[in-house]
Amino acid sequence: MAPLNILVTGACGVTPRAIARSLRASTSFSDATLVGADRGGNWYGFYEGLYDRVYRVSQPSDPGYPELVADICEQEGIDVALVAPEAEVLFWSGRDFPVPTLLPPPRLVEIAISKRKLYEALRETGLVPRYRIASRDELLARSGLDLDGGPVWLRDYSDASSSGIGSIQVTEPEQAYAWAYLNPEIPSYMVAEHLPGRNIACTLLFHEDELLKAGCYERLEYFMGHLAVSGVTGNINRGRLLNDERARTLAEQAVRFVGGLTGEAAHGLLTVDLREDRTGALKVTEINVRHVAATSALAAGGANMAEAQVHATLGRLDEIGEIVPHFPDDNVILRDIDGAPLWLTDYRELAGGEHA
Repeated sequence: MAPLNILVTGACGVTPRAIARSLRASTSFSDATLVGADRGGNWYGFYEGLYDRVYRVSQPSDPGYPELVADICEQEGIDVALVAPEAEVLFWSGRDFPVPTLLPPPRLVEIAISKRKLYEALRETGLVPRYRIASRDELLARSGLDLDGGPVWLRDYSDASSSGIGSIQVTEPEQAYAWAYLNPEIPSYMVAEHLPGRNIACTLLFHEDELLKAGCYERLEYFMGHLAVSGVTGNINRGRLLNDERARTLAEQAVRFVGGLTGEAAHGLLTVDLREDRTGALKVTEINVRHVAATSALAAGGANMAEAQVHATLGRLDEIGEIVPHFPDDNVILRDIDGAPLWLTDYRELAGGEHA
């Protein structure tokens, strides 16, 4: 079989680069030509060498974006695409991508990328923590924290927000007042019970309601966590792959419940974040319609989600292998700031449609 030409969108972000590393490590697709498309900003990814070529594209909201992506697919003879950033998943879900791709259904995506809509959808299931929405004005008035006592977690809940943006644990109204005062750009907050236990993520790949592949990991330490008030930053520097059937089952249950509400099959790749409350019960905190930075670690442990996603997209379901691979109990994920420094000559910013 001839090697594939695979497109990865949002290519230069940390997570899409983990997708590319997973494909490079794949026994099925290590010989593929990997083409990236990225709006720019993290210029390291354009020159790192993970991709054969990286094209600069516009944002989904910009005029001409779908035509530019279609032109790249045609020019490069793309066989299959992995759409990585949530904004692009939202744009393409329910639309016809120029080449085969596997995306979650549109109404499920609309709920999942909105923390408020997700919590409202799951409110009666017991799967999410107790919460309320408090306006900035309420917090400035030193009110809005009433969740039956105990510390609470404040966070920005805007669509596709991540990396602990606007997050802090508070124990009294004065702390919430100070946080709201320091963050005038956040008009309201989700106020949820604080979950002090394990922080777990489960990545799930579905095809028409069938679970094809799953892998979980635990977040243990974050890059420069000591510099963030919440202790949570964008990426972990230490974690571990996890064999936790309870977490995987709850993650699958949450996805299927939302799909049931929207009348859509569980489909595509999603990552469910969970944390333990004070009793050890797991609660869903997010459903991300994308891979995570630990994707390449999952691949190294035997759960190559990117490889499985390509197989599923092409209808080669019998090549995916076991659904829930078993990881060695004594394992660790260690990450440094990604990649070695690059020294470039003849550098200039790329225009739309150009590749590095």
